[in-house]
Amino acid sequence: MLHERSSDLAIAAKVEMPIEEFPAAPAPDFDRYARIAVVHDWCPNFRGGERVLAQICKQLPNAEVFTLFDFLPAEVKEQYFRDVQFHASPANRIPLVRKFYRSLFFFCPFLIEQFDVTGYDAVISSSAAFSRGVITRPDQPHLCYVHSPVRYAWDEQFSYLEQGKLGFGPKGILYRYMLHRLRTWDTRTAHGPDLMLANSNYVRSRIRHIYGRDAKVVFPPVSLKELPCVEDKDDYYVSASFLAPYKRTDLVIRAFNEMPSRRLVIVGEGQQSASLRALAGPNVTFSGFLPRRDYIDTLARAKAMVFAGCEDFGIALAEAQACGTPLIAFGRGGAVDIARSLGSNSEPTGVLFKAQTIDHLKEAVKRFEENSHLITPRACARNAQRFSEENFDRAMLDSIGAVQALHTIT
Repeated sequence: MLHERSSDLAIAAKVEMPIEEFPAAPAPDFDRYARIAVVHDWCPNFRGGERVLAQICKQLPNAEVFTLFDFLPAEVKEQYFRDVQFHASPANRIPLVRKFYRSLFFFCPFLIEQFDVTGYDAVISSSAAFSRGVITRPDQPHLCYVHSPVRYAWDEQFSYLEQGKLGFGPKGILYRYMLHRLRTWDTRTAHGPDLMLANSNYVRSRIRHIYGRDAKVVFPPVSLKELPCVEDKDDYYVSASFLAPYKRTDLVIRAFNEMPSRRLVIVGEGQQSASLRALAGPNVTFSGFLPRRDYIDTLARAKAMVFAGCEDFGIALAEAQACGTPLIAFGRGGAVDIARSLGSNSEPTGVLFKAQTIDHLKEAVKRFEENSHLITPRACARNAQRFSEENFDRAMLDSIGAVQALHTIT
């Protein structure tokens, strides 16, 4: 079978140009009932990446999931992955591995290469780290949906090392060497997929910078039908995310500590839960993880969502928009794709600030309050239509068909 590499390796367009529309030409025919191996890094719980995984499996009735670690509760699988077969790596059986699986990152490239997916009609990798490196046949279509290049191995390495207090002692040197090895492996496997899809223009630019490849932007799916637009807002701000250092919830809390008249609700849990609670002033409350219905209600009734991190995309930000909730966000990463920034659009849906500092965030809150009449819930909800599940489904099936066409006998 002939395999002609497409021109997706060429860098043909500027990163700044958003890709939100898809060609009107019909996609190549693709059999949705083909046997597809969907390879996902790991499934610790049901967050943004797992929502993308669920939507992919929803389109492909005969898809099977391969993942390094599978900790999804039975009720989540029943709701989102009914009749989907999961294959986990042998490391998933290590006692108490849920507590330290992230520390096994140095072992994950080896583990991902042990999955035998060569008997499937096609492979889709859902990758923020390792899944793209799965071994495929030369004539096997391989589409990769990139949530992010490996954050802690590339541009965010120094931030992670600092947070882990890993200097240049013996442990720090060992970790730095392991990350060096990971970068070598990551670069070697970068050209395995026939086509890469990026979840945002920011990730697209990182793919170009790190791997020298271009990618097509396909925004993650947002379940708009379960997100009502609420126009009658309560008097509080919300920040919703996994409480990890790179989310910069600490910066949001510090800023609101200096604005004691404004109430902030923090939704989520994570490795920083205890330290962030200790940092918070009396005007900051924590809800922890919320059931889906309560989460949506909290998001929808907030006067604005505040986010100070640099997110690859940020499904929670898009969900807030669908609920009619404006965004106050750091102007880098996926937030730039999601929010229509005040001052740059005729129908703004949020305020973006330039630097991750307390003063810039406080100024953004002030600017939002002074111009809140210009940012309407209806405008936010209309903006979120770009992130519908239907748009995602169409783009994914078009892309799978295009990759399959590369392997057609000529």
